[in-house]
Amino acid sequence: MIRRKSSSNSAKSIKTRRSSSVGFDEFGFALSKKRDKKLQHRYNDYSYPQPNPIKVKELCEFLSYWNGSSFICRNQIERFIRIGIPPAIRGQVWKCLLNIDSLRVASSFDYEACQAEIRRPLVDLGVSEYSIISTIDSLVDTENEISSGQASGHPNTDLTLFKQIALDLQRSFPTHRTLMGHRPEAIEGQAKLFRVLSAYARYNPQIGYVQGMSYIAAVLLMILSEEEAFWALVALLEKPKYLSELFDSSMKKIQHQALVFHQLLKHRKPLLFQHLENLGVSSLHFIMQWFLTLFTSLPCWDSVLAVWDLIMLHGLQAVFRTGLTIVLLLESRIMNMSEEATVLPVLLRVPVDISQHRVLIPALWNTEVQEWEINCMNSLVLEETRGGQDTAEKIQNESGKSHSSSFSARQKDEKPRLKVAQNTSKTETAGSNSKNVFTRLLKVAQHYLLETGKHSAAAKSSSAKKSPAPSRLPKTRISTSLTQVRAMRSSSRRSQNSILGGVKKERFPSQDSDGGATEESSQSSTWWLRSGPVGRVARRKSRGQSGRRNSLLLKNQKSRSQQPPAQTCMQPENSKNDDCQETQTRNVSTRCPPLTERNYITCPMTANQVQESQLI
Repeated sequence: MIRRKSSSNSAKSIKTRRSSSVGFDEFGFALSKKRDKKLQHRYNDYSYPQPNPIKVKELCEFLSYWNGSSFICRNQIERFIRIGIPPAIRGQVWKCLLNIDSLRVASSFDYEACQAEIRRPLVDLGVSEYSIISTIDSLVDTENEISSGQASGHPNTDLTLFKQIALDLQRSFPTHRTLMGHRPEAIEGQAKLFRVLSAYARYNPQIGYVQGMSYIAAVLLMILSEEEAFWALVALLEKPKYLSELFDSSMKKIQHQALVFHQLLKHRKPLLFQHLENLGVSSLHFIMQWFLTLFTSLPCWDSVLAVWDLIMLHGLQAVFRTGLTIVLLLESRIMNMSEEATVLPVLLRVPVDISQHRVLIPALWNTEVQEWEINCMNSLVLEETRGGQDTAEKIQNESGKSHSSSFSARQKDEKPRLKVAQNTSKTETAGSNSKNVFTRLLKVAQHYLLETGKHSAAAKSSSAKKSPAPSRLPKTRISTSLTQVRAMRSSSRRSQNSILGGVKKERFPSQDSDGGATEESSQSSTWWLRSGPVGRVARRKSRGQSGRRNSLLLKNQKSRSQQPPAQTCMQPENSKNDDCQETQTRNVSTRCPPLTERNYITCPMTANQVQESQLI
């Protein structure tokens, strides 16, 4: 045991010597040799634009009157982010964009009191936050003892939480000066990271600690103080604008967002998407790592910080935008690859020439991903998942039905099969002969109409047998009136032509040699048509026209003074009763001369009759 301790102490001393001798760049990453750059995948030659002192002064003045709810302030800060945020002011910009101060004031959570609660189980376990990495083995041993029942007294949840955080502390930026080696600065940086992550697990126990949070918290600790980094982590993981749709305890959210990016790539670059599908490369293989670490695996750290500036401004939309930009920059290389083993390393470890600031960031600002586009892809993924669940349920139901139907089919005879065949043949003929169905419907409708007509005729005949006199009168009246009205129309047209053209002789169509027998019947029949409201209106309108026609008749009589005066046959106006009408027609017939005389000018119809004939 003593030899092991001495060997471990010597190894620690060697590591501290190496870490003390290693230099660091301006962002705190170790300057590695050329042979170590491929292993560490870090590039220390940065290409971000150097800050302009005038722009730095303007940005500081702008942040002094910052208002997060102002649209003008957000447009102005976007202009500064596009130019490039100076490293010395980046922390202040992030605090303003995340609105950390107001979040801290509005919350009742006490960070210092939470740290006191976290130290109690650590003391019970004999572990400190400053030596959490070196005590991982002891934490694993105690967890195994508690799970087997040999030890008790420590809550299992705290122990698993401490173990998960301690394991991820070793993986989080092992080349950064605040987390590298066993120097005092690195030990303090590891303790800060442990406290921030454990405090958030207490702040939101529903999520707790999820893999990938250590990278985000470590980047925040590089820029902000410990408590500010905690509240910045709360803002990023709690607000819907940022990363609340990426982290949960079951890892379902990140898988869902990876499928959303899968759909986005499918609609933006269908050829590239099809090529990746043919090679067997799914977006889940590389998107989950990009999104959970927020692209901190890129070799150029100045590009990482510029991407984070955009994420602080636009949230989750900038995450999709950055992922799509990297894929578009790698499109030409991926299309030339023909194996999965060559494509995945390029996507998981983006090459330096692609991730440099002068290449990646201009392409990022030129790539647009709208919020509605992400929402559409999200709805597509939800529909596909629901459709998959529905199809799975249908398959289960159909399998159950098939088992039951097979069991029942064994017990039944062949008759149901014949019936099914007949029904299928009927459906086929019905589908092929849709016209026959239509003709059948027409025949049914005709049959129905004929039956209804027979019933109505039978009802009318029965009513006619009961009361014959009233049923006959309207028919005779209507039949006679229709024939006479037609004759009156033709005679009225002829009379008008004869009057205007100077024709001397025209015979009244309703008169016979008997001298008025038919006239009486016509008068009695037309009374039924003239006694209504139509006849009254016609009489009112025809009074003015009758005077004009009388004047025309007088002029014709004067011009024909050599001939004997024509005796006009005036017909009486409409009367109220049939008896009065008959007497009036008889008087008119006695006044008129016999029809054998040829020298007369007749007024074939009164104005009332002309108007009535035209109306009818």
